[in-house]
Amino acid sequence: MADALFTFLFKYRPAAFARGEVTFEPPGPWWIVVLVALIGAGFATWLYIRNSRLPMRDRIVLAALRAVAFGVLVTCLAGPILLVATAVPRRNIVAVLVDDSRSMGIADAGAGTRHAAALDAFAPEAGRITRALAGRFQVRVFRFSETLSPLGAGDSGRTSGRLTDLASALTAVKERLAGEPLAGVVVASDGGDNAGGALTDALLAYRSAGIPVHTVGYGVEQFDRDIAVELGPLPERTLKNGTLLAEVRVRQRGYAGTTVPVMVEDNGTIVGQTSVRLPGNGEATTVNVAFTLTEPGARRLRVRVPLQRGERVAEDNARDALVVVDDRRERVLYFEGEPRFEVKFLRHAVLGDRQLRVTTLLRTANDKFLRLDVEDSTEVAAGFPRSRAELFRYRALVLGSVEASFFSRDQLGMIAEFVRERGGGLLVLGGREAFTTGGYAGTPVADALPVVLPARKDTAFFRAVTVRPTPAGRRHPALRLAAEDAASDAKWDSLPPLSIVHALTDVKPGATTLLSGYAESVPWVVLAAQRYGRGRSAVFNVQDSWIWQMHADVPLEDQTHETLWRQLLRWMVAEVPDQVTVRPVAAARLAGRPVELTAEVNDSVFAPLNGAEVVATVEDPAGAVHVVPLAWSIEHDGEYRGSYTPTTDGLHQVTVDARAGTKLVGTARAWVQAGDPRTEFADAERHTALLRRVADETGGHFYEPAAADGLPEDVQYTSAGATTQQRLDLWDMPAVLLVLLVLVGSEWGYRRVRGLA
Repeated sequence: MADALFTFLFKYRPAAFARGEVTFEPPGPWWIVVLVALIGAGFATWLYIRNSRLPMRDRIVLAALRAVAFGVLVTCLAGPILLVATAVPRRNIVAVLVDDSRSMGIADAGAGTRHAAALDAFAPEAGRITRALAGRFQVRVFRFSETLSPLGAGDSGRTSGRLTDLASALTAVKERLAGEPLAGVVVASDGGDNAGGALTDALLAYRSAGIPVHTVGYGVEQFDRDIAVELGPLPERTLKNGTLLAEVRVRQRGYAGTTVPVMVEDNGTIVGQTSVRLPGNGEATTVNVAFTLTEPGARRLRVRVPLQRGERVAEDNARDALVVVDDRRERVLYFEGEPRFEVKFLRHAVLGDRQLRVTTLLRTANDKFLRLDVEDSTEVAAGFPRSRAELFRYRALVLGSVEASFFSRDQLGMIAEFVRERGGGLLVLGGREAFTTGGYAGTPVADALPVVLPARKDTAFFRAVTVRPTPAGRRHPALRLAAEDAASDAKWDSLPPLSIVHALTDVKPGATTLLSGYAESVPWVVLAAQRYGRGRSAVFNVQDSWIWQMHADVPLEDQTHETLWRQLLRWMVAEVPDQVTVRPVAAARLAGRPVELTAEVNDSVFAPLNGAEVVATVEDPAGAVHVVPLAWSIEHDGEYRGSYTPTTDGLHQVTVDARAGTKLVGTARAWVQAGDPRTEFADAERHTALLRRVADETGGHFYEPAAADGLPEDVQYTSAGATTQQRLDLWDMPAVLLVLLVLVGSEWGYRRVRGLA
């Protein structure tokens, strides 16, 4: 409607003015036009000014109206024209890109689907806009989703594309028509672009070439009734029987106040479930769903909300994730400097966990140690490890009440390197010989800790504190004491106080406080953590967590203490790298698209190892084996890269072997889930902002479907391809006549109102 009104008033469509330049071609010399304008305006003004019978205000208003009207007439006499480059008829190509991804199959475009509406306008030969374009251009019609291909006249209206790669489509069509007179490109789409392509680079190439991209948007910008699920990041790997926490964000329209279930499924089996009451329309709410994975291997998880009555799109109710469950025992070294109850109860807490083996080294006297749960007679036989190779065998290190002076300078540095370079987990417990009172201030260990150690020792400090999770702690899987949020909070509220002997109040930038201890309304740091280099460090600033097992108010069958310690230690060993690691990197794991395999290889002290022989063996879902050599990247020490293209949907197992000469350095496994990434419907409403951006950055125009019939005329105004300069007269625009009528009518009306007529 707006374009039609503009064209009626100014004779030509907005695109002509947007791409053209207004100038003048007077019938004679400019000085004659200027002279006529000055004489005419002066004469009109003089006629009113000399009339002394009129008040001065009336003379000025009437003279101004007549002078402006005369100025409009003189402007018309000056020969205003619009200079615009136009395509030479039938000598240029217009490429039409029709989106055939699955989101275009949504039926929200009038009486049919988005794709049907796009084909009605742009189908080869039969589309109404295609026919209009064919009168001026050679028209090439393509379909695009994850790939680009020609759209034939007899092709069906399929919408099977599992991704929308707009950037690649624009780049591909420009390359296909390179060397030909391409006047412009038309994109008929809902604006989805979920393949992670470099859209900015593609648009810059079109802008540099002066080729406009016009966009036509299909679909509604907001669904009236819909629920969409978004899933926060889950760990790539976890130990068998470990507790995970899925952070699920639920968006909705049309279901305010409705309570819906949120489920986590492992290969179709529900492993976790909760319910959430939906907020107001257009708002989102976040809920945490705790679940446990009991089967080893690669687990295909789906988080979903069941389809509700009246929903237009069902596919955005679910999100998928791949989590690898390891069935192995992780090695943890617990070094305690003095006999205390924590040793007994910590060991008892993890005794039944088949995925944790906690080797305990307890100092009983000077240079005398009690070794518990050792793997063989040589393990920590000489006390705390004195070499990196010995310490780096473990995945996590727990330090109890042991003074810093016990360690050599090299051992203190080695503990920090265990976290920073090996990527291990370090957990430091509260005790009378820990932190500042233990002399750790200023040591490499203090550098690794997430808390700021007080500068002065305070051996008299003591507080009984009520321990509660912080907001970040409530969302942390290690601190989840029950499946539901409310039940977990209630369990924390029921726990008796513990004692702290270190005044820890400040955490370092980047660290997070997970548990706070309250005494007289003052919050003390109880549990805090941070990433440090490749690993993770944490402090658990209590000296008697065993009270949560033995307190009179805690029932004998209560498993809170056991659960907490198992989850804490599992969290400390999570994400700790092996000597050889491999990760598949892919923007969308879609069959037919290459997946980059990146392996990192380290020696026994976790120094990057170059020059190794690294080979990946990929087993596809059918059992076929593919060998992929990985080459040293040169750019990064210890990094090796290769590429594998899955050709079938399903799980592809990647096994990487690294050898230094004839010696096997290590083996790593990962999985690639090839198939439907389910991102096409993640945000399936029309993306008008993206379509406008594509048009604006290339000099094109965005159209609503109802206004797209003006596109064939607009496309002709282009500087790309074979063009000619066109002069379009502006003096006879209806807007000029309308302005003159308004000015003359205003003069007459003013005279009538003032009683001068």
